[in-house]
Amino acid sequence: MDSYDDLDRLLGLMTGDEKHGPSATSTLDVLWVLYDRVLNVTPRTADRPDRDRFLLSKGHGPMAYYAVLAAKGFIDEKTLPTFGGYDSPLGHHPDRLLVPGVEISSGSLGHGLPIAVGLALGLRARPPSTSRRPRVITLVGDAEFDEGSNSEAVVYAGAVGLADLTVVVVDNHSSSHGWRGGIAGRFAAEGWRTHEVSGRDHEALAAAFAGTAPDRPTVVVADVEPKG
Repeated sequence: MDSYDDLDRLLGLMTGDEKHGPSATSTLDVLWVLYDRVLNVTPRTADRPDRDRFLLSKGHGPMAYYAVLAAKGFIDEKTLPTFGGYDSPLGHHPDRLLVPGVEISSGSLGHGLPIAVGLALGLRARPPSTSRRPRVITLVGDAEFDEGSNSEAVVYAGAVGLADLTVVVVDNHSSSHGWRGGIAGRFAAEGWRTHEVSGRDHEALAAAFAGTAPDRPTVVVADVEPKG
């Protein structure tokens, strides 16, 4: 397996009363590029201190996440048809205690980015176990910026120069308020390195994730088709 072309089949194994289909499908390409080309983590290294950490803040539509984790061997694809069922480990919000490879339990808007800032700060304070320092990458939705906690996290991370932190914002234009000047402009004002790319273009996404800076955090705004 381990193929992007297999993701549609894996998604099709998850049936039931899922209310957040667009939240899942909007993230599919970003998640695939991260796990296929960017993140230094595998099922065998998922507990190593030097692994990269991926935090899915947009946890209220995790079908694409589960499909990618299955494609990459973190979870058995035989579990996918149980999605959302009684006693299934695959809930409508991912649970870090039940799903291998999941770093945080998520789904409530506005939590993932502040947690990622704290995690990146803690890893920076800890002596590295190898020559490379782990990256912390979190995926958030544009609607999460209606939450004030994210604004505070953006300001703080820029001020302290969390260079190992990358935020990818999947923008399906579903926020109630938005940010004046655009999402990337708001990050740039706080000293972040910014990239704006298509959320369906794998090459552009990979290049943006590689385009970090040594002294400041990075944001990748991945634009996808509008929700609905």
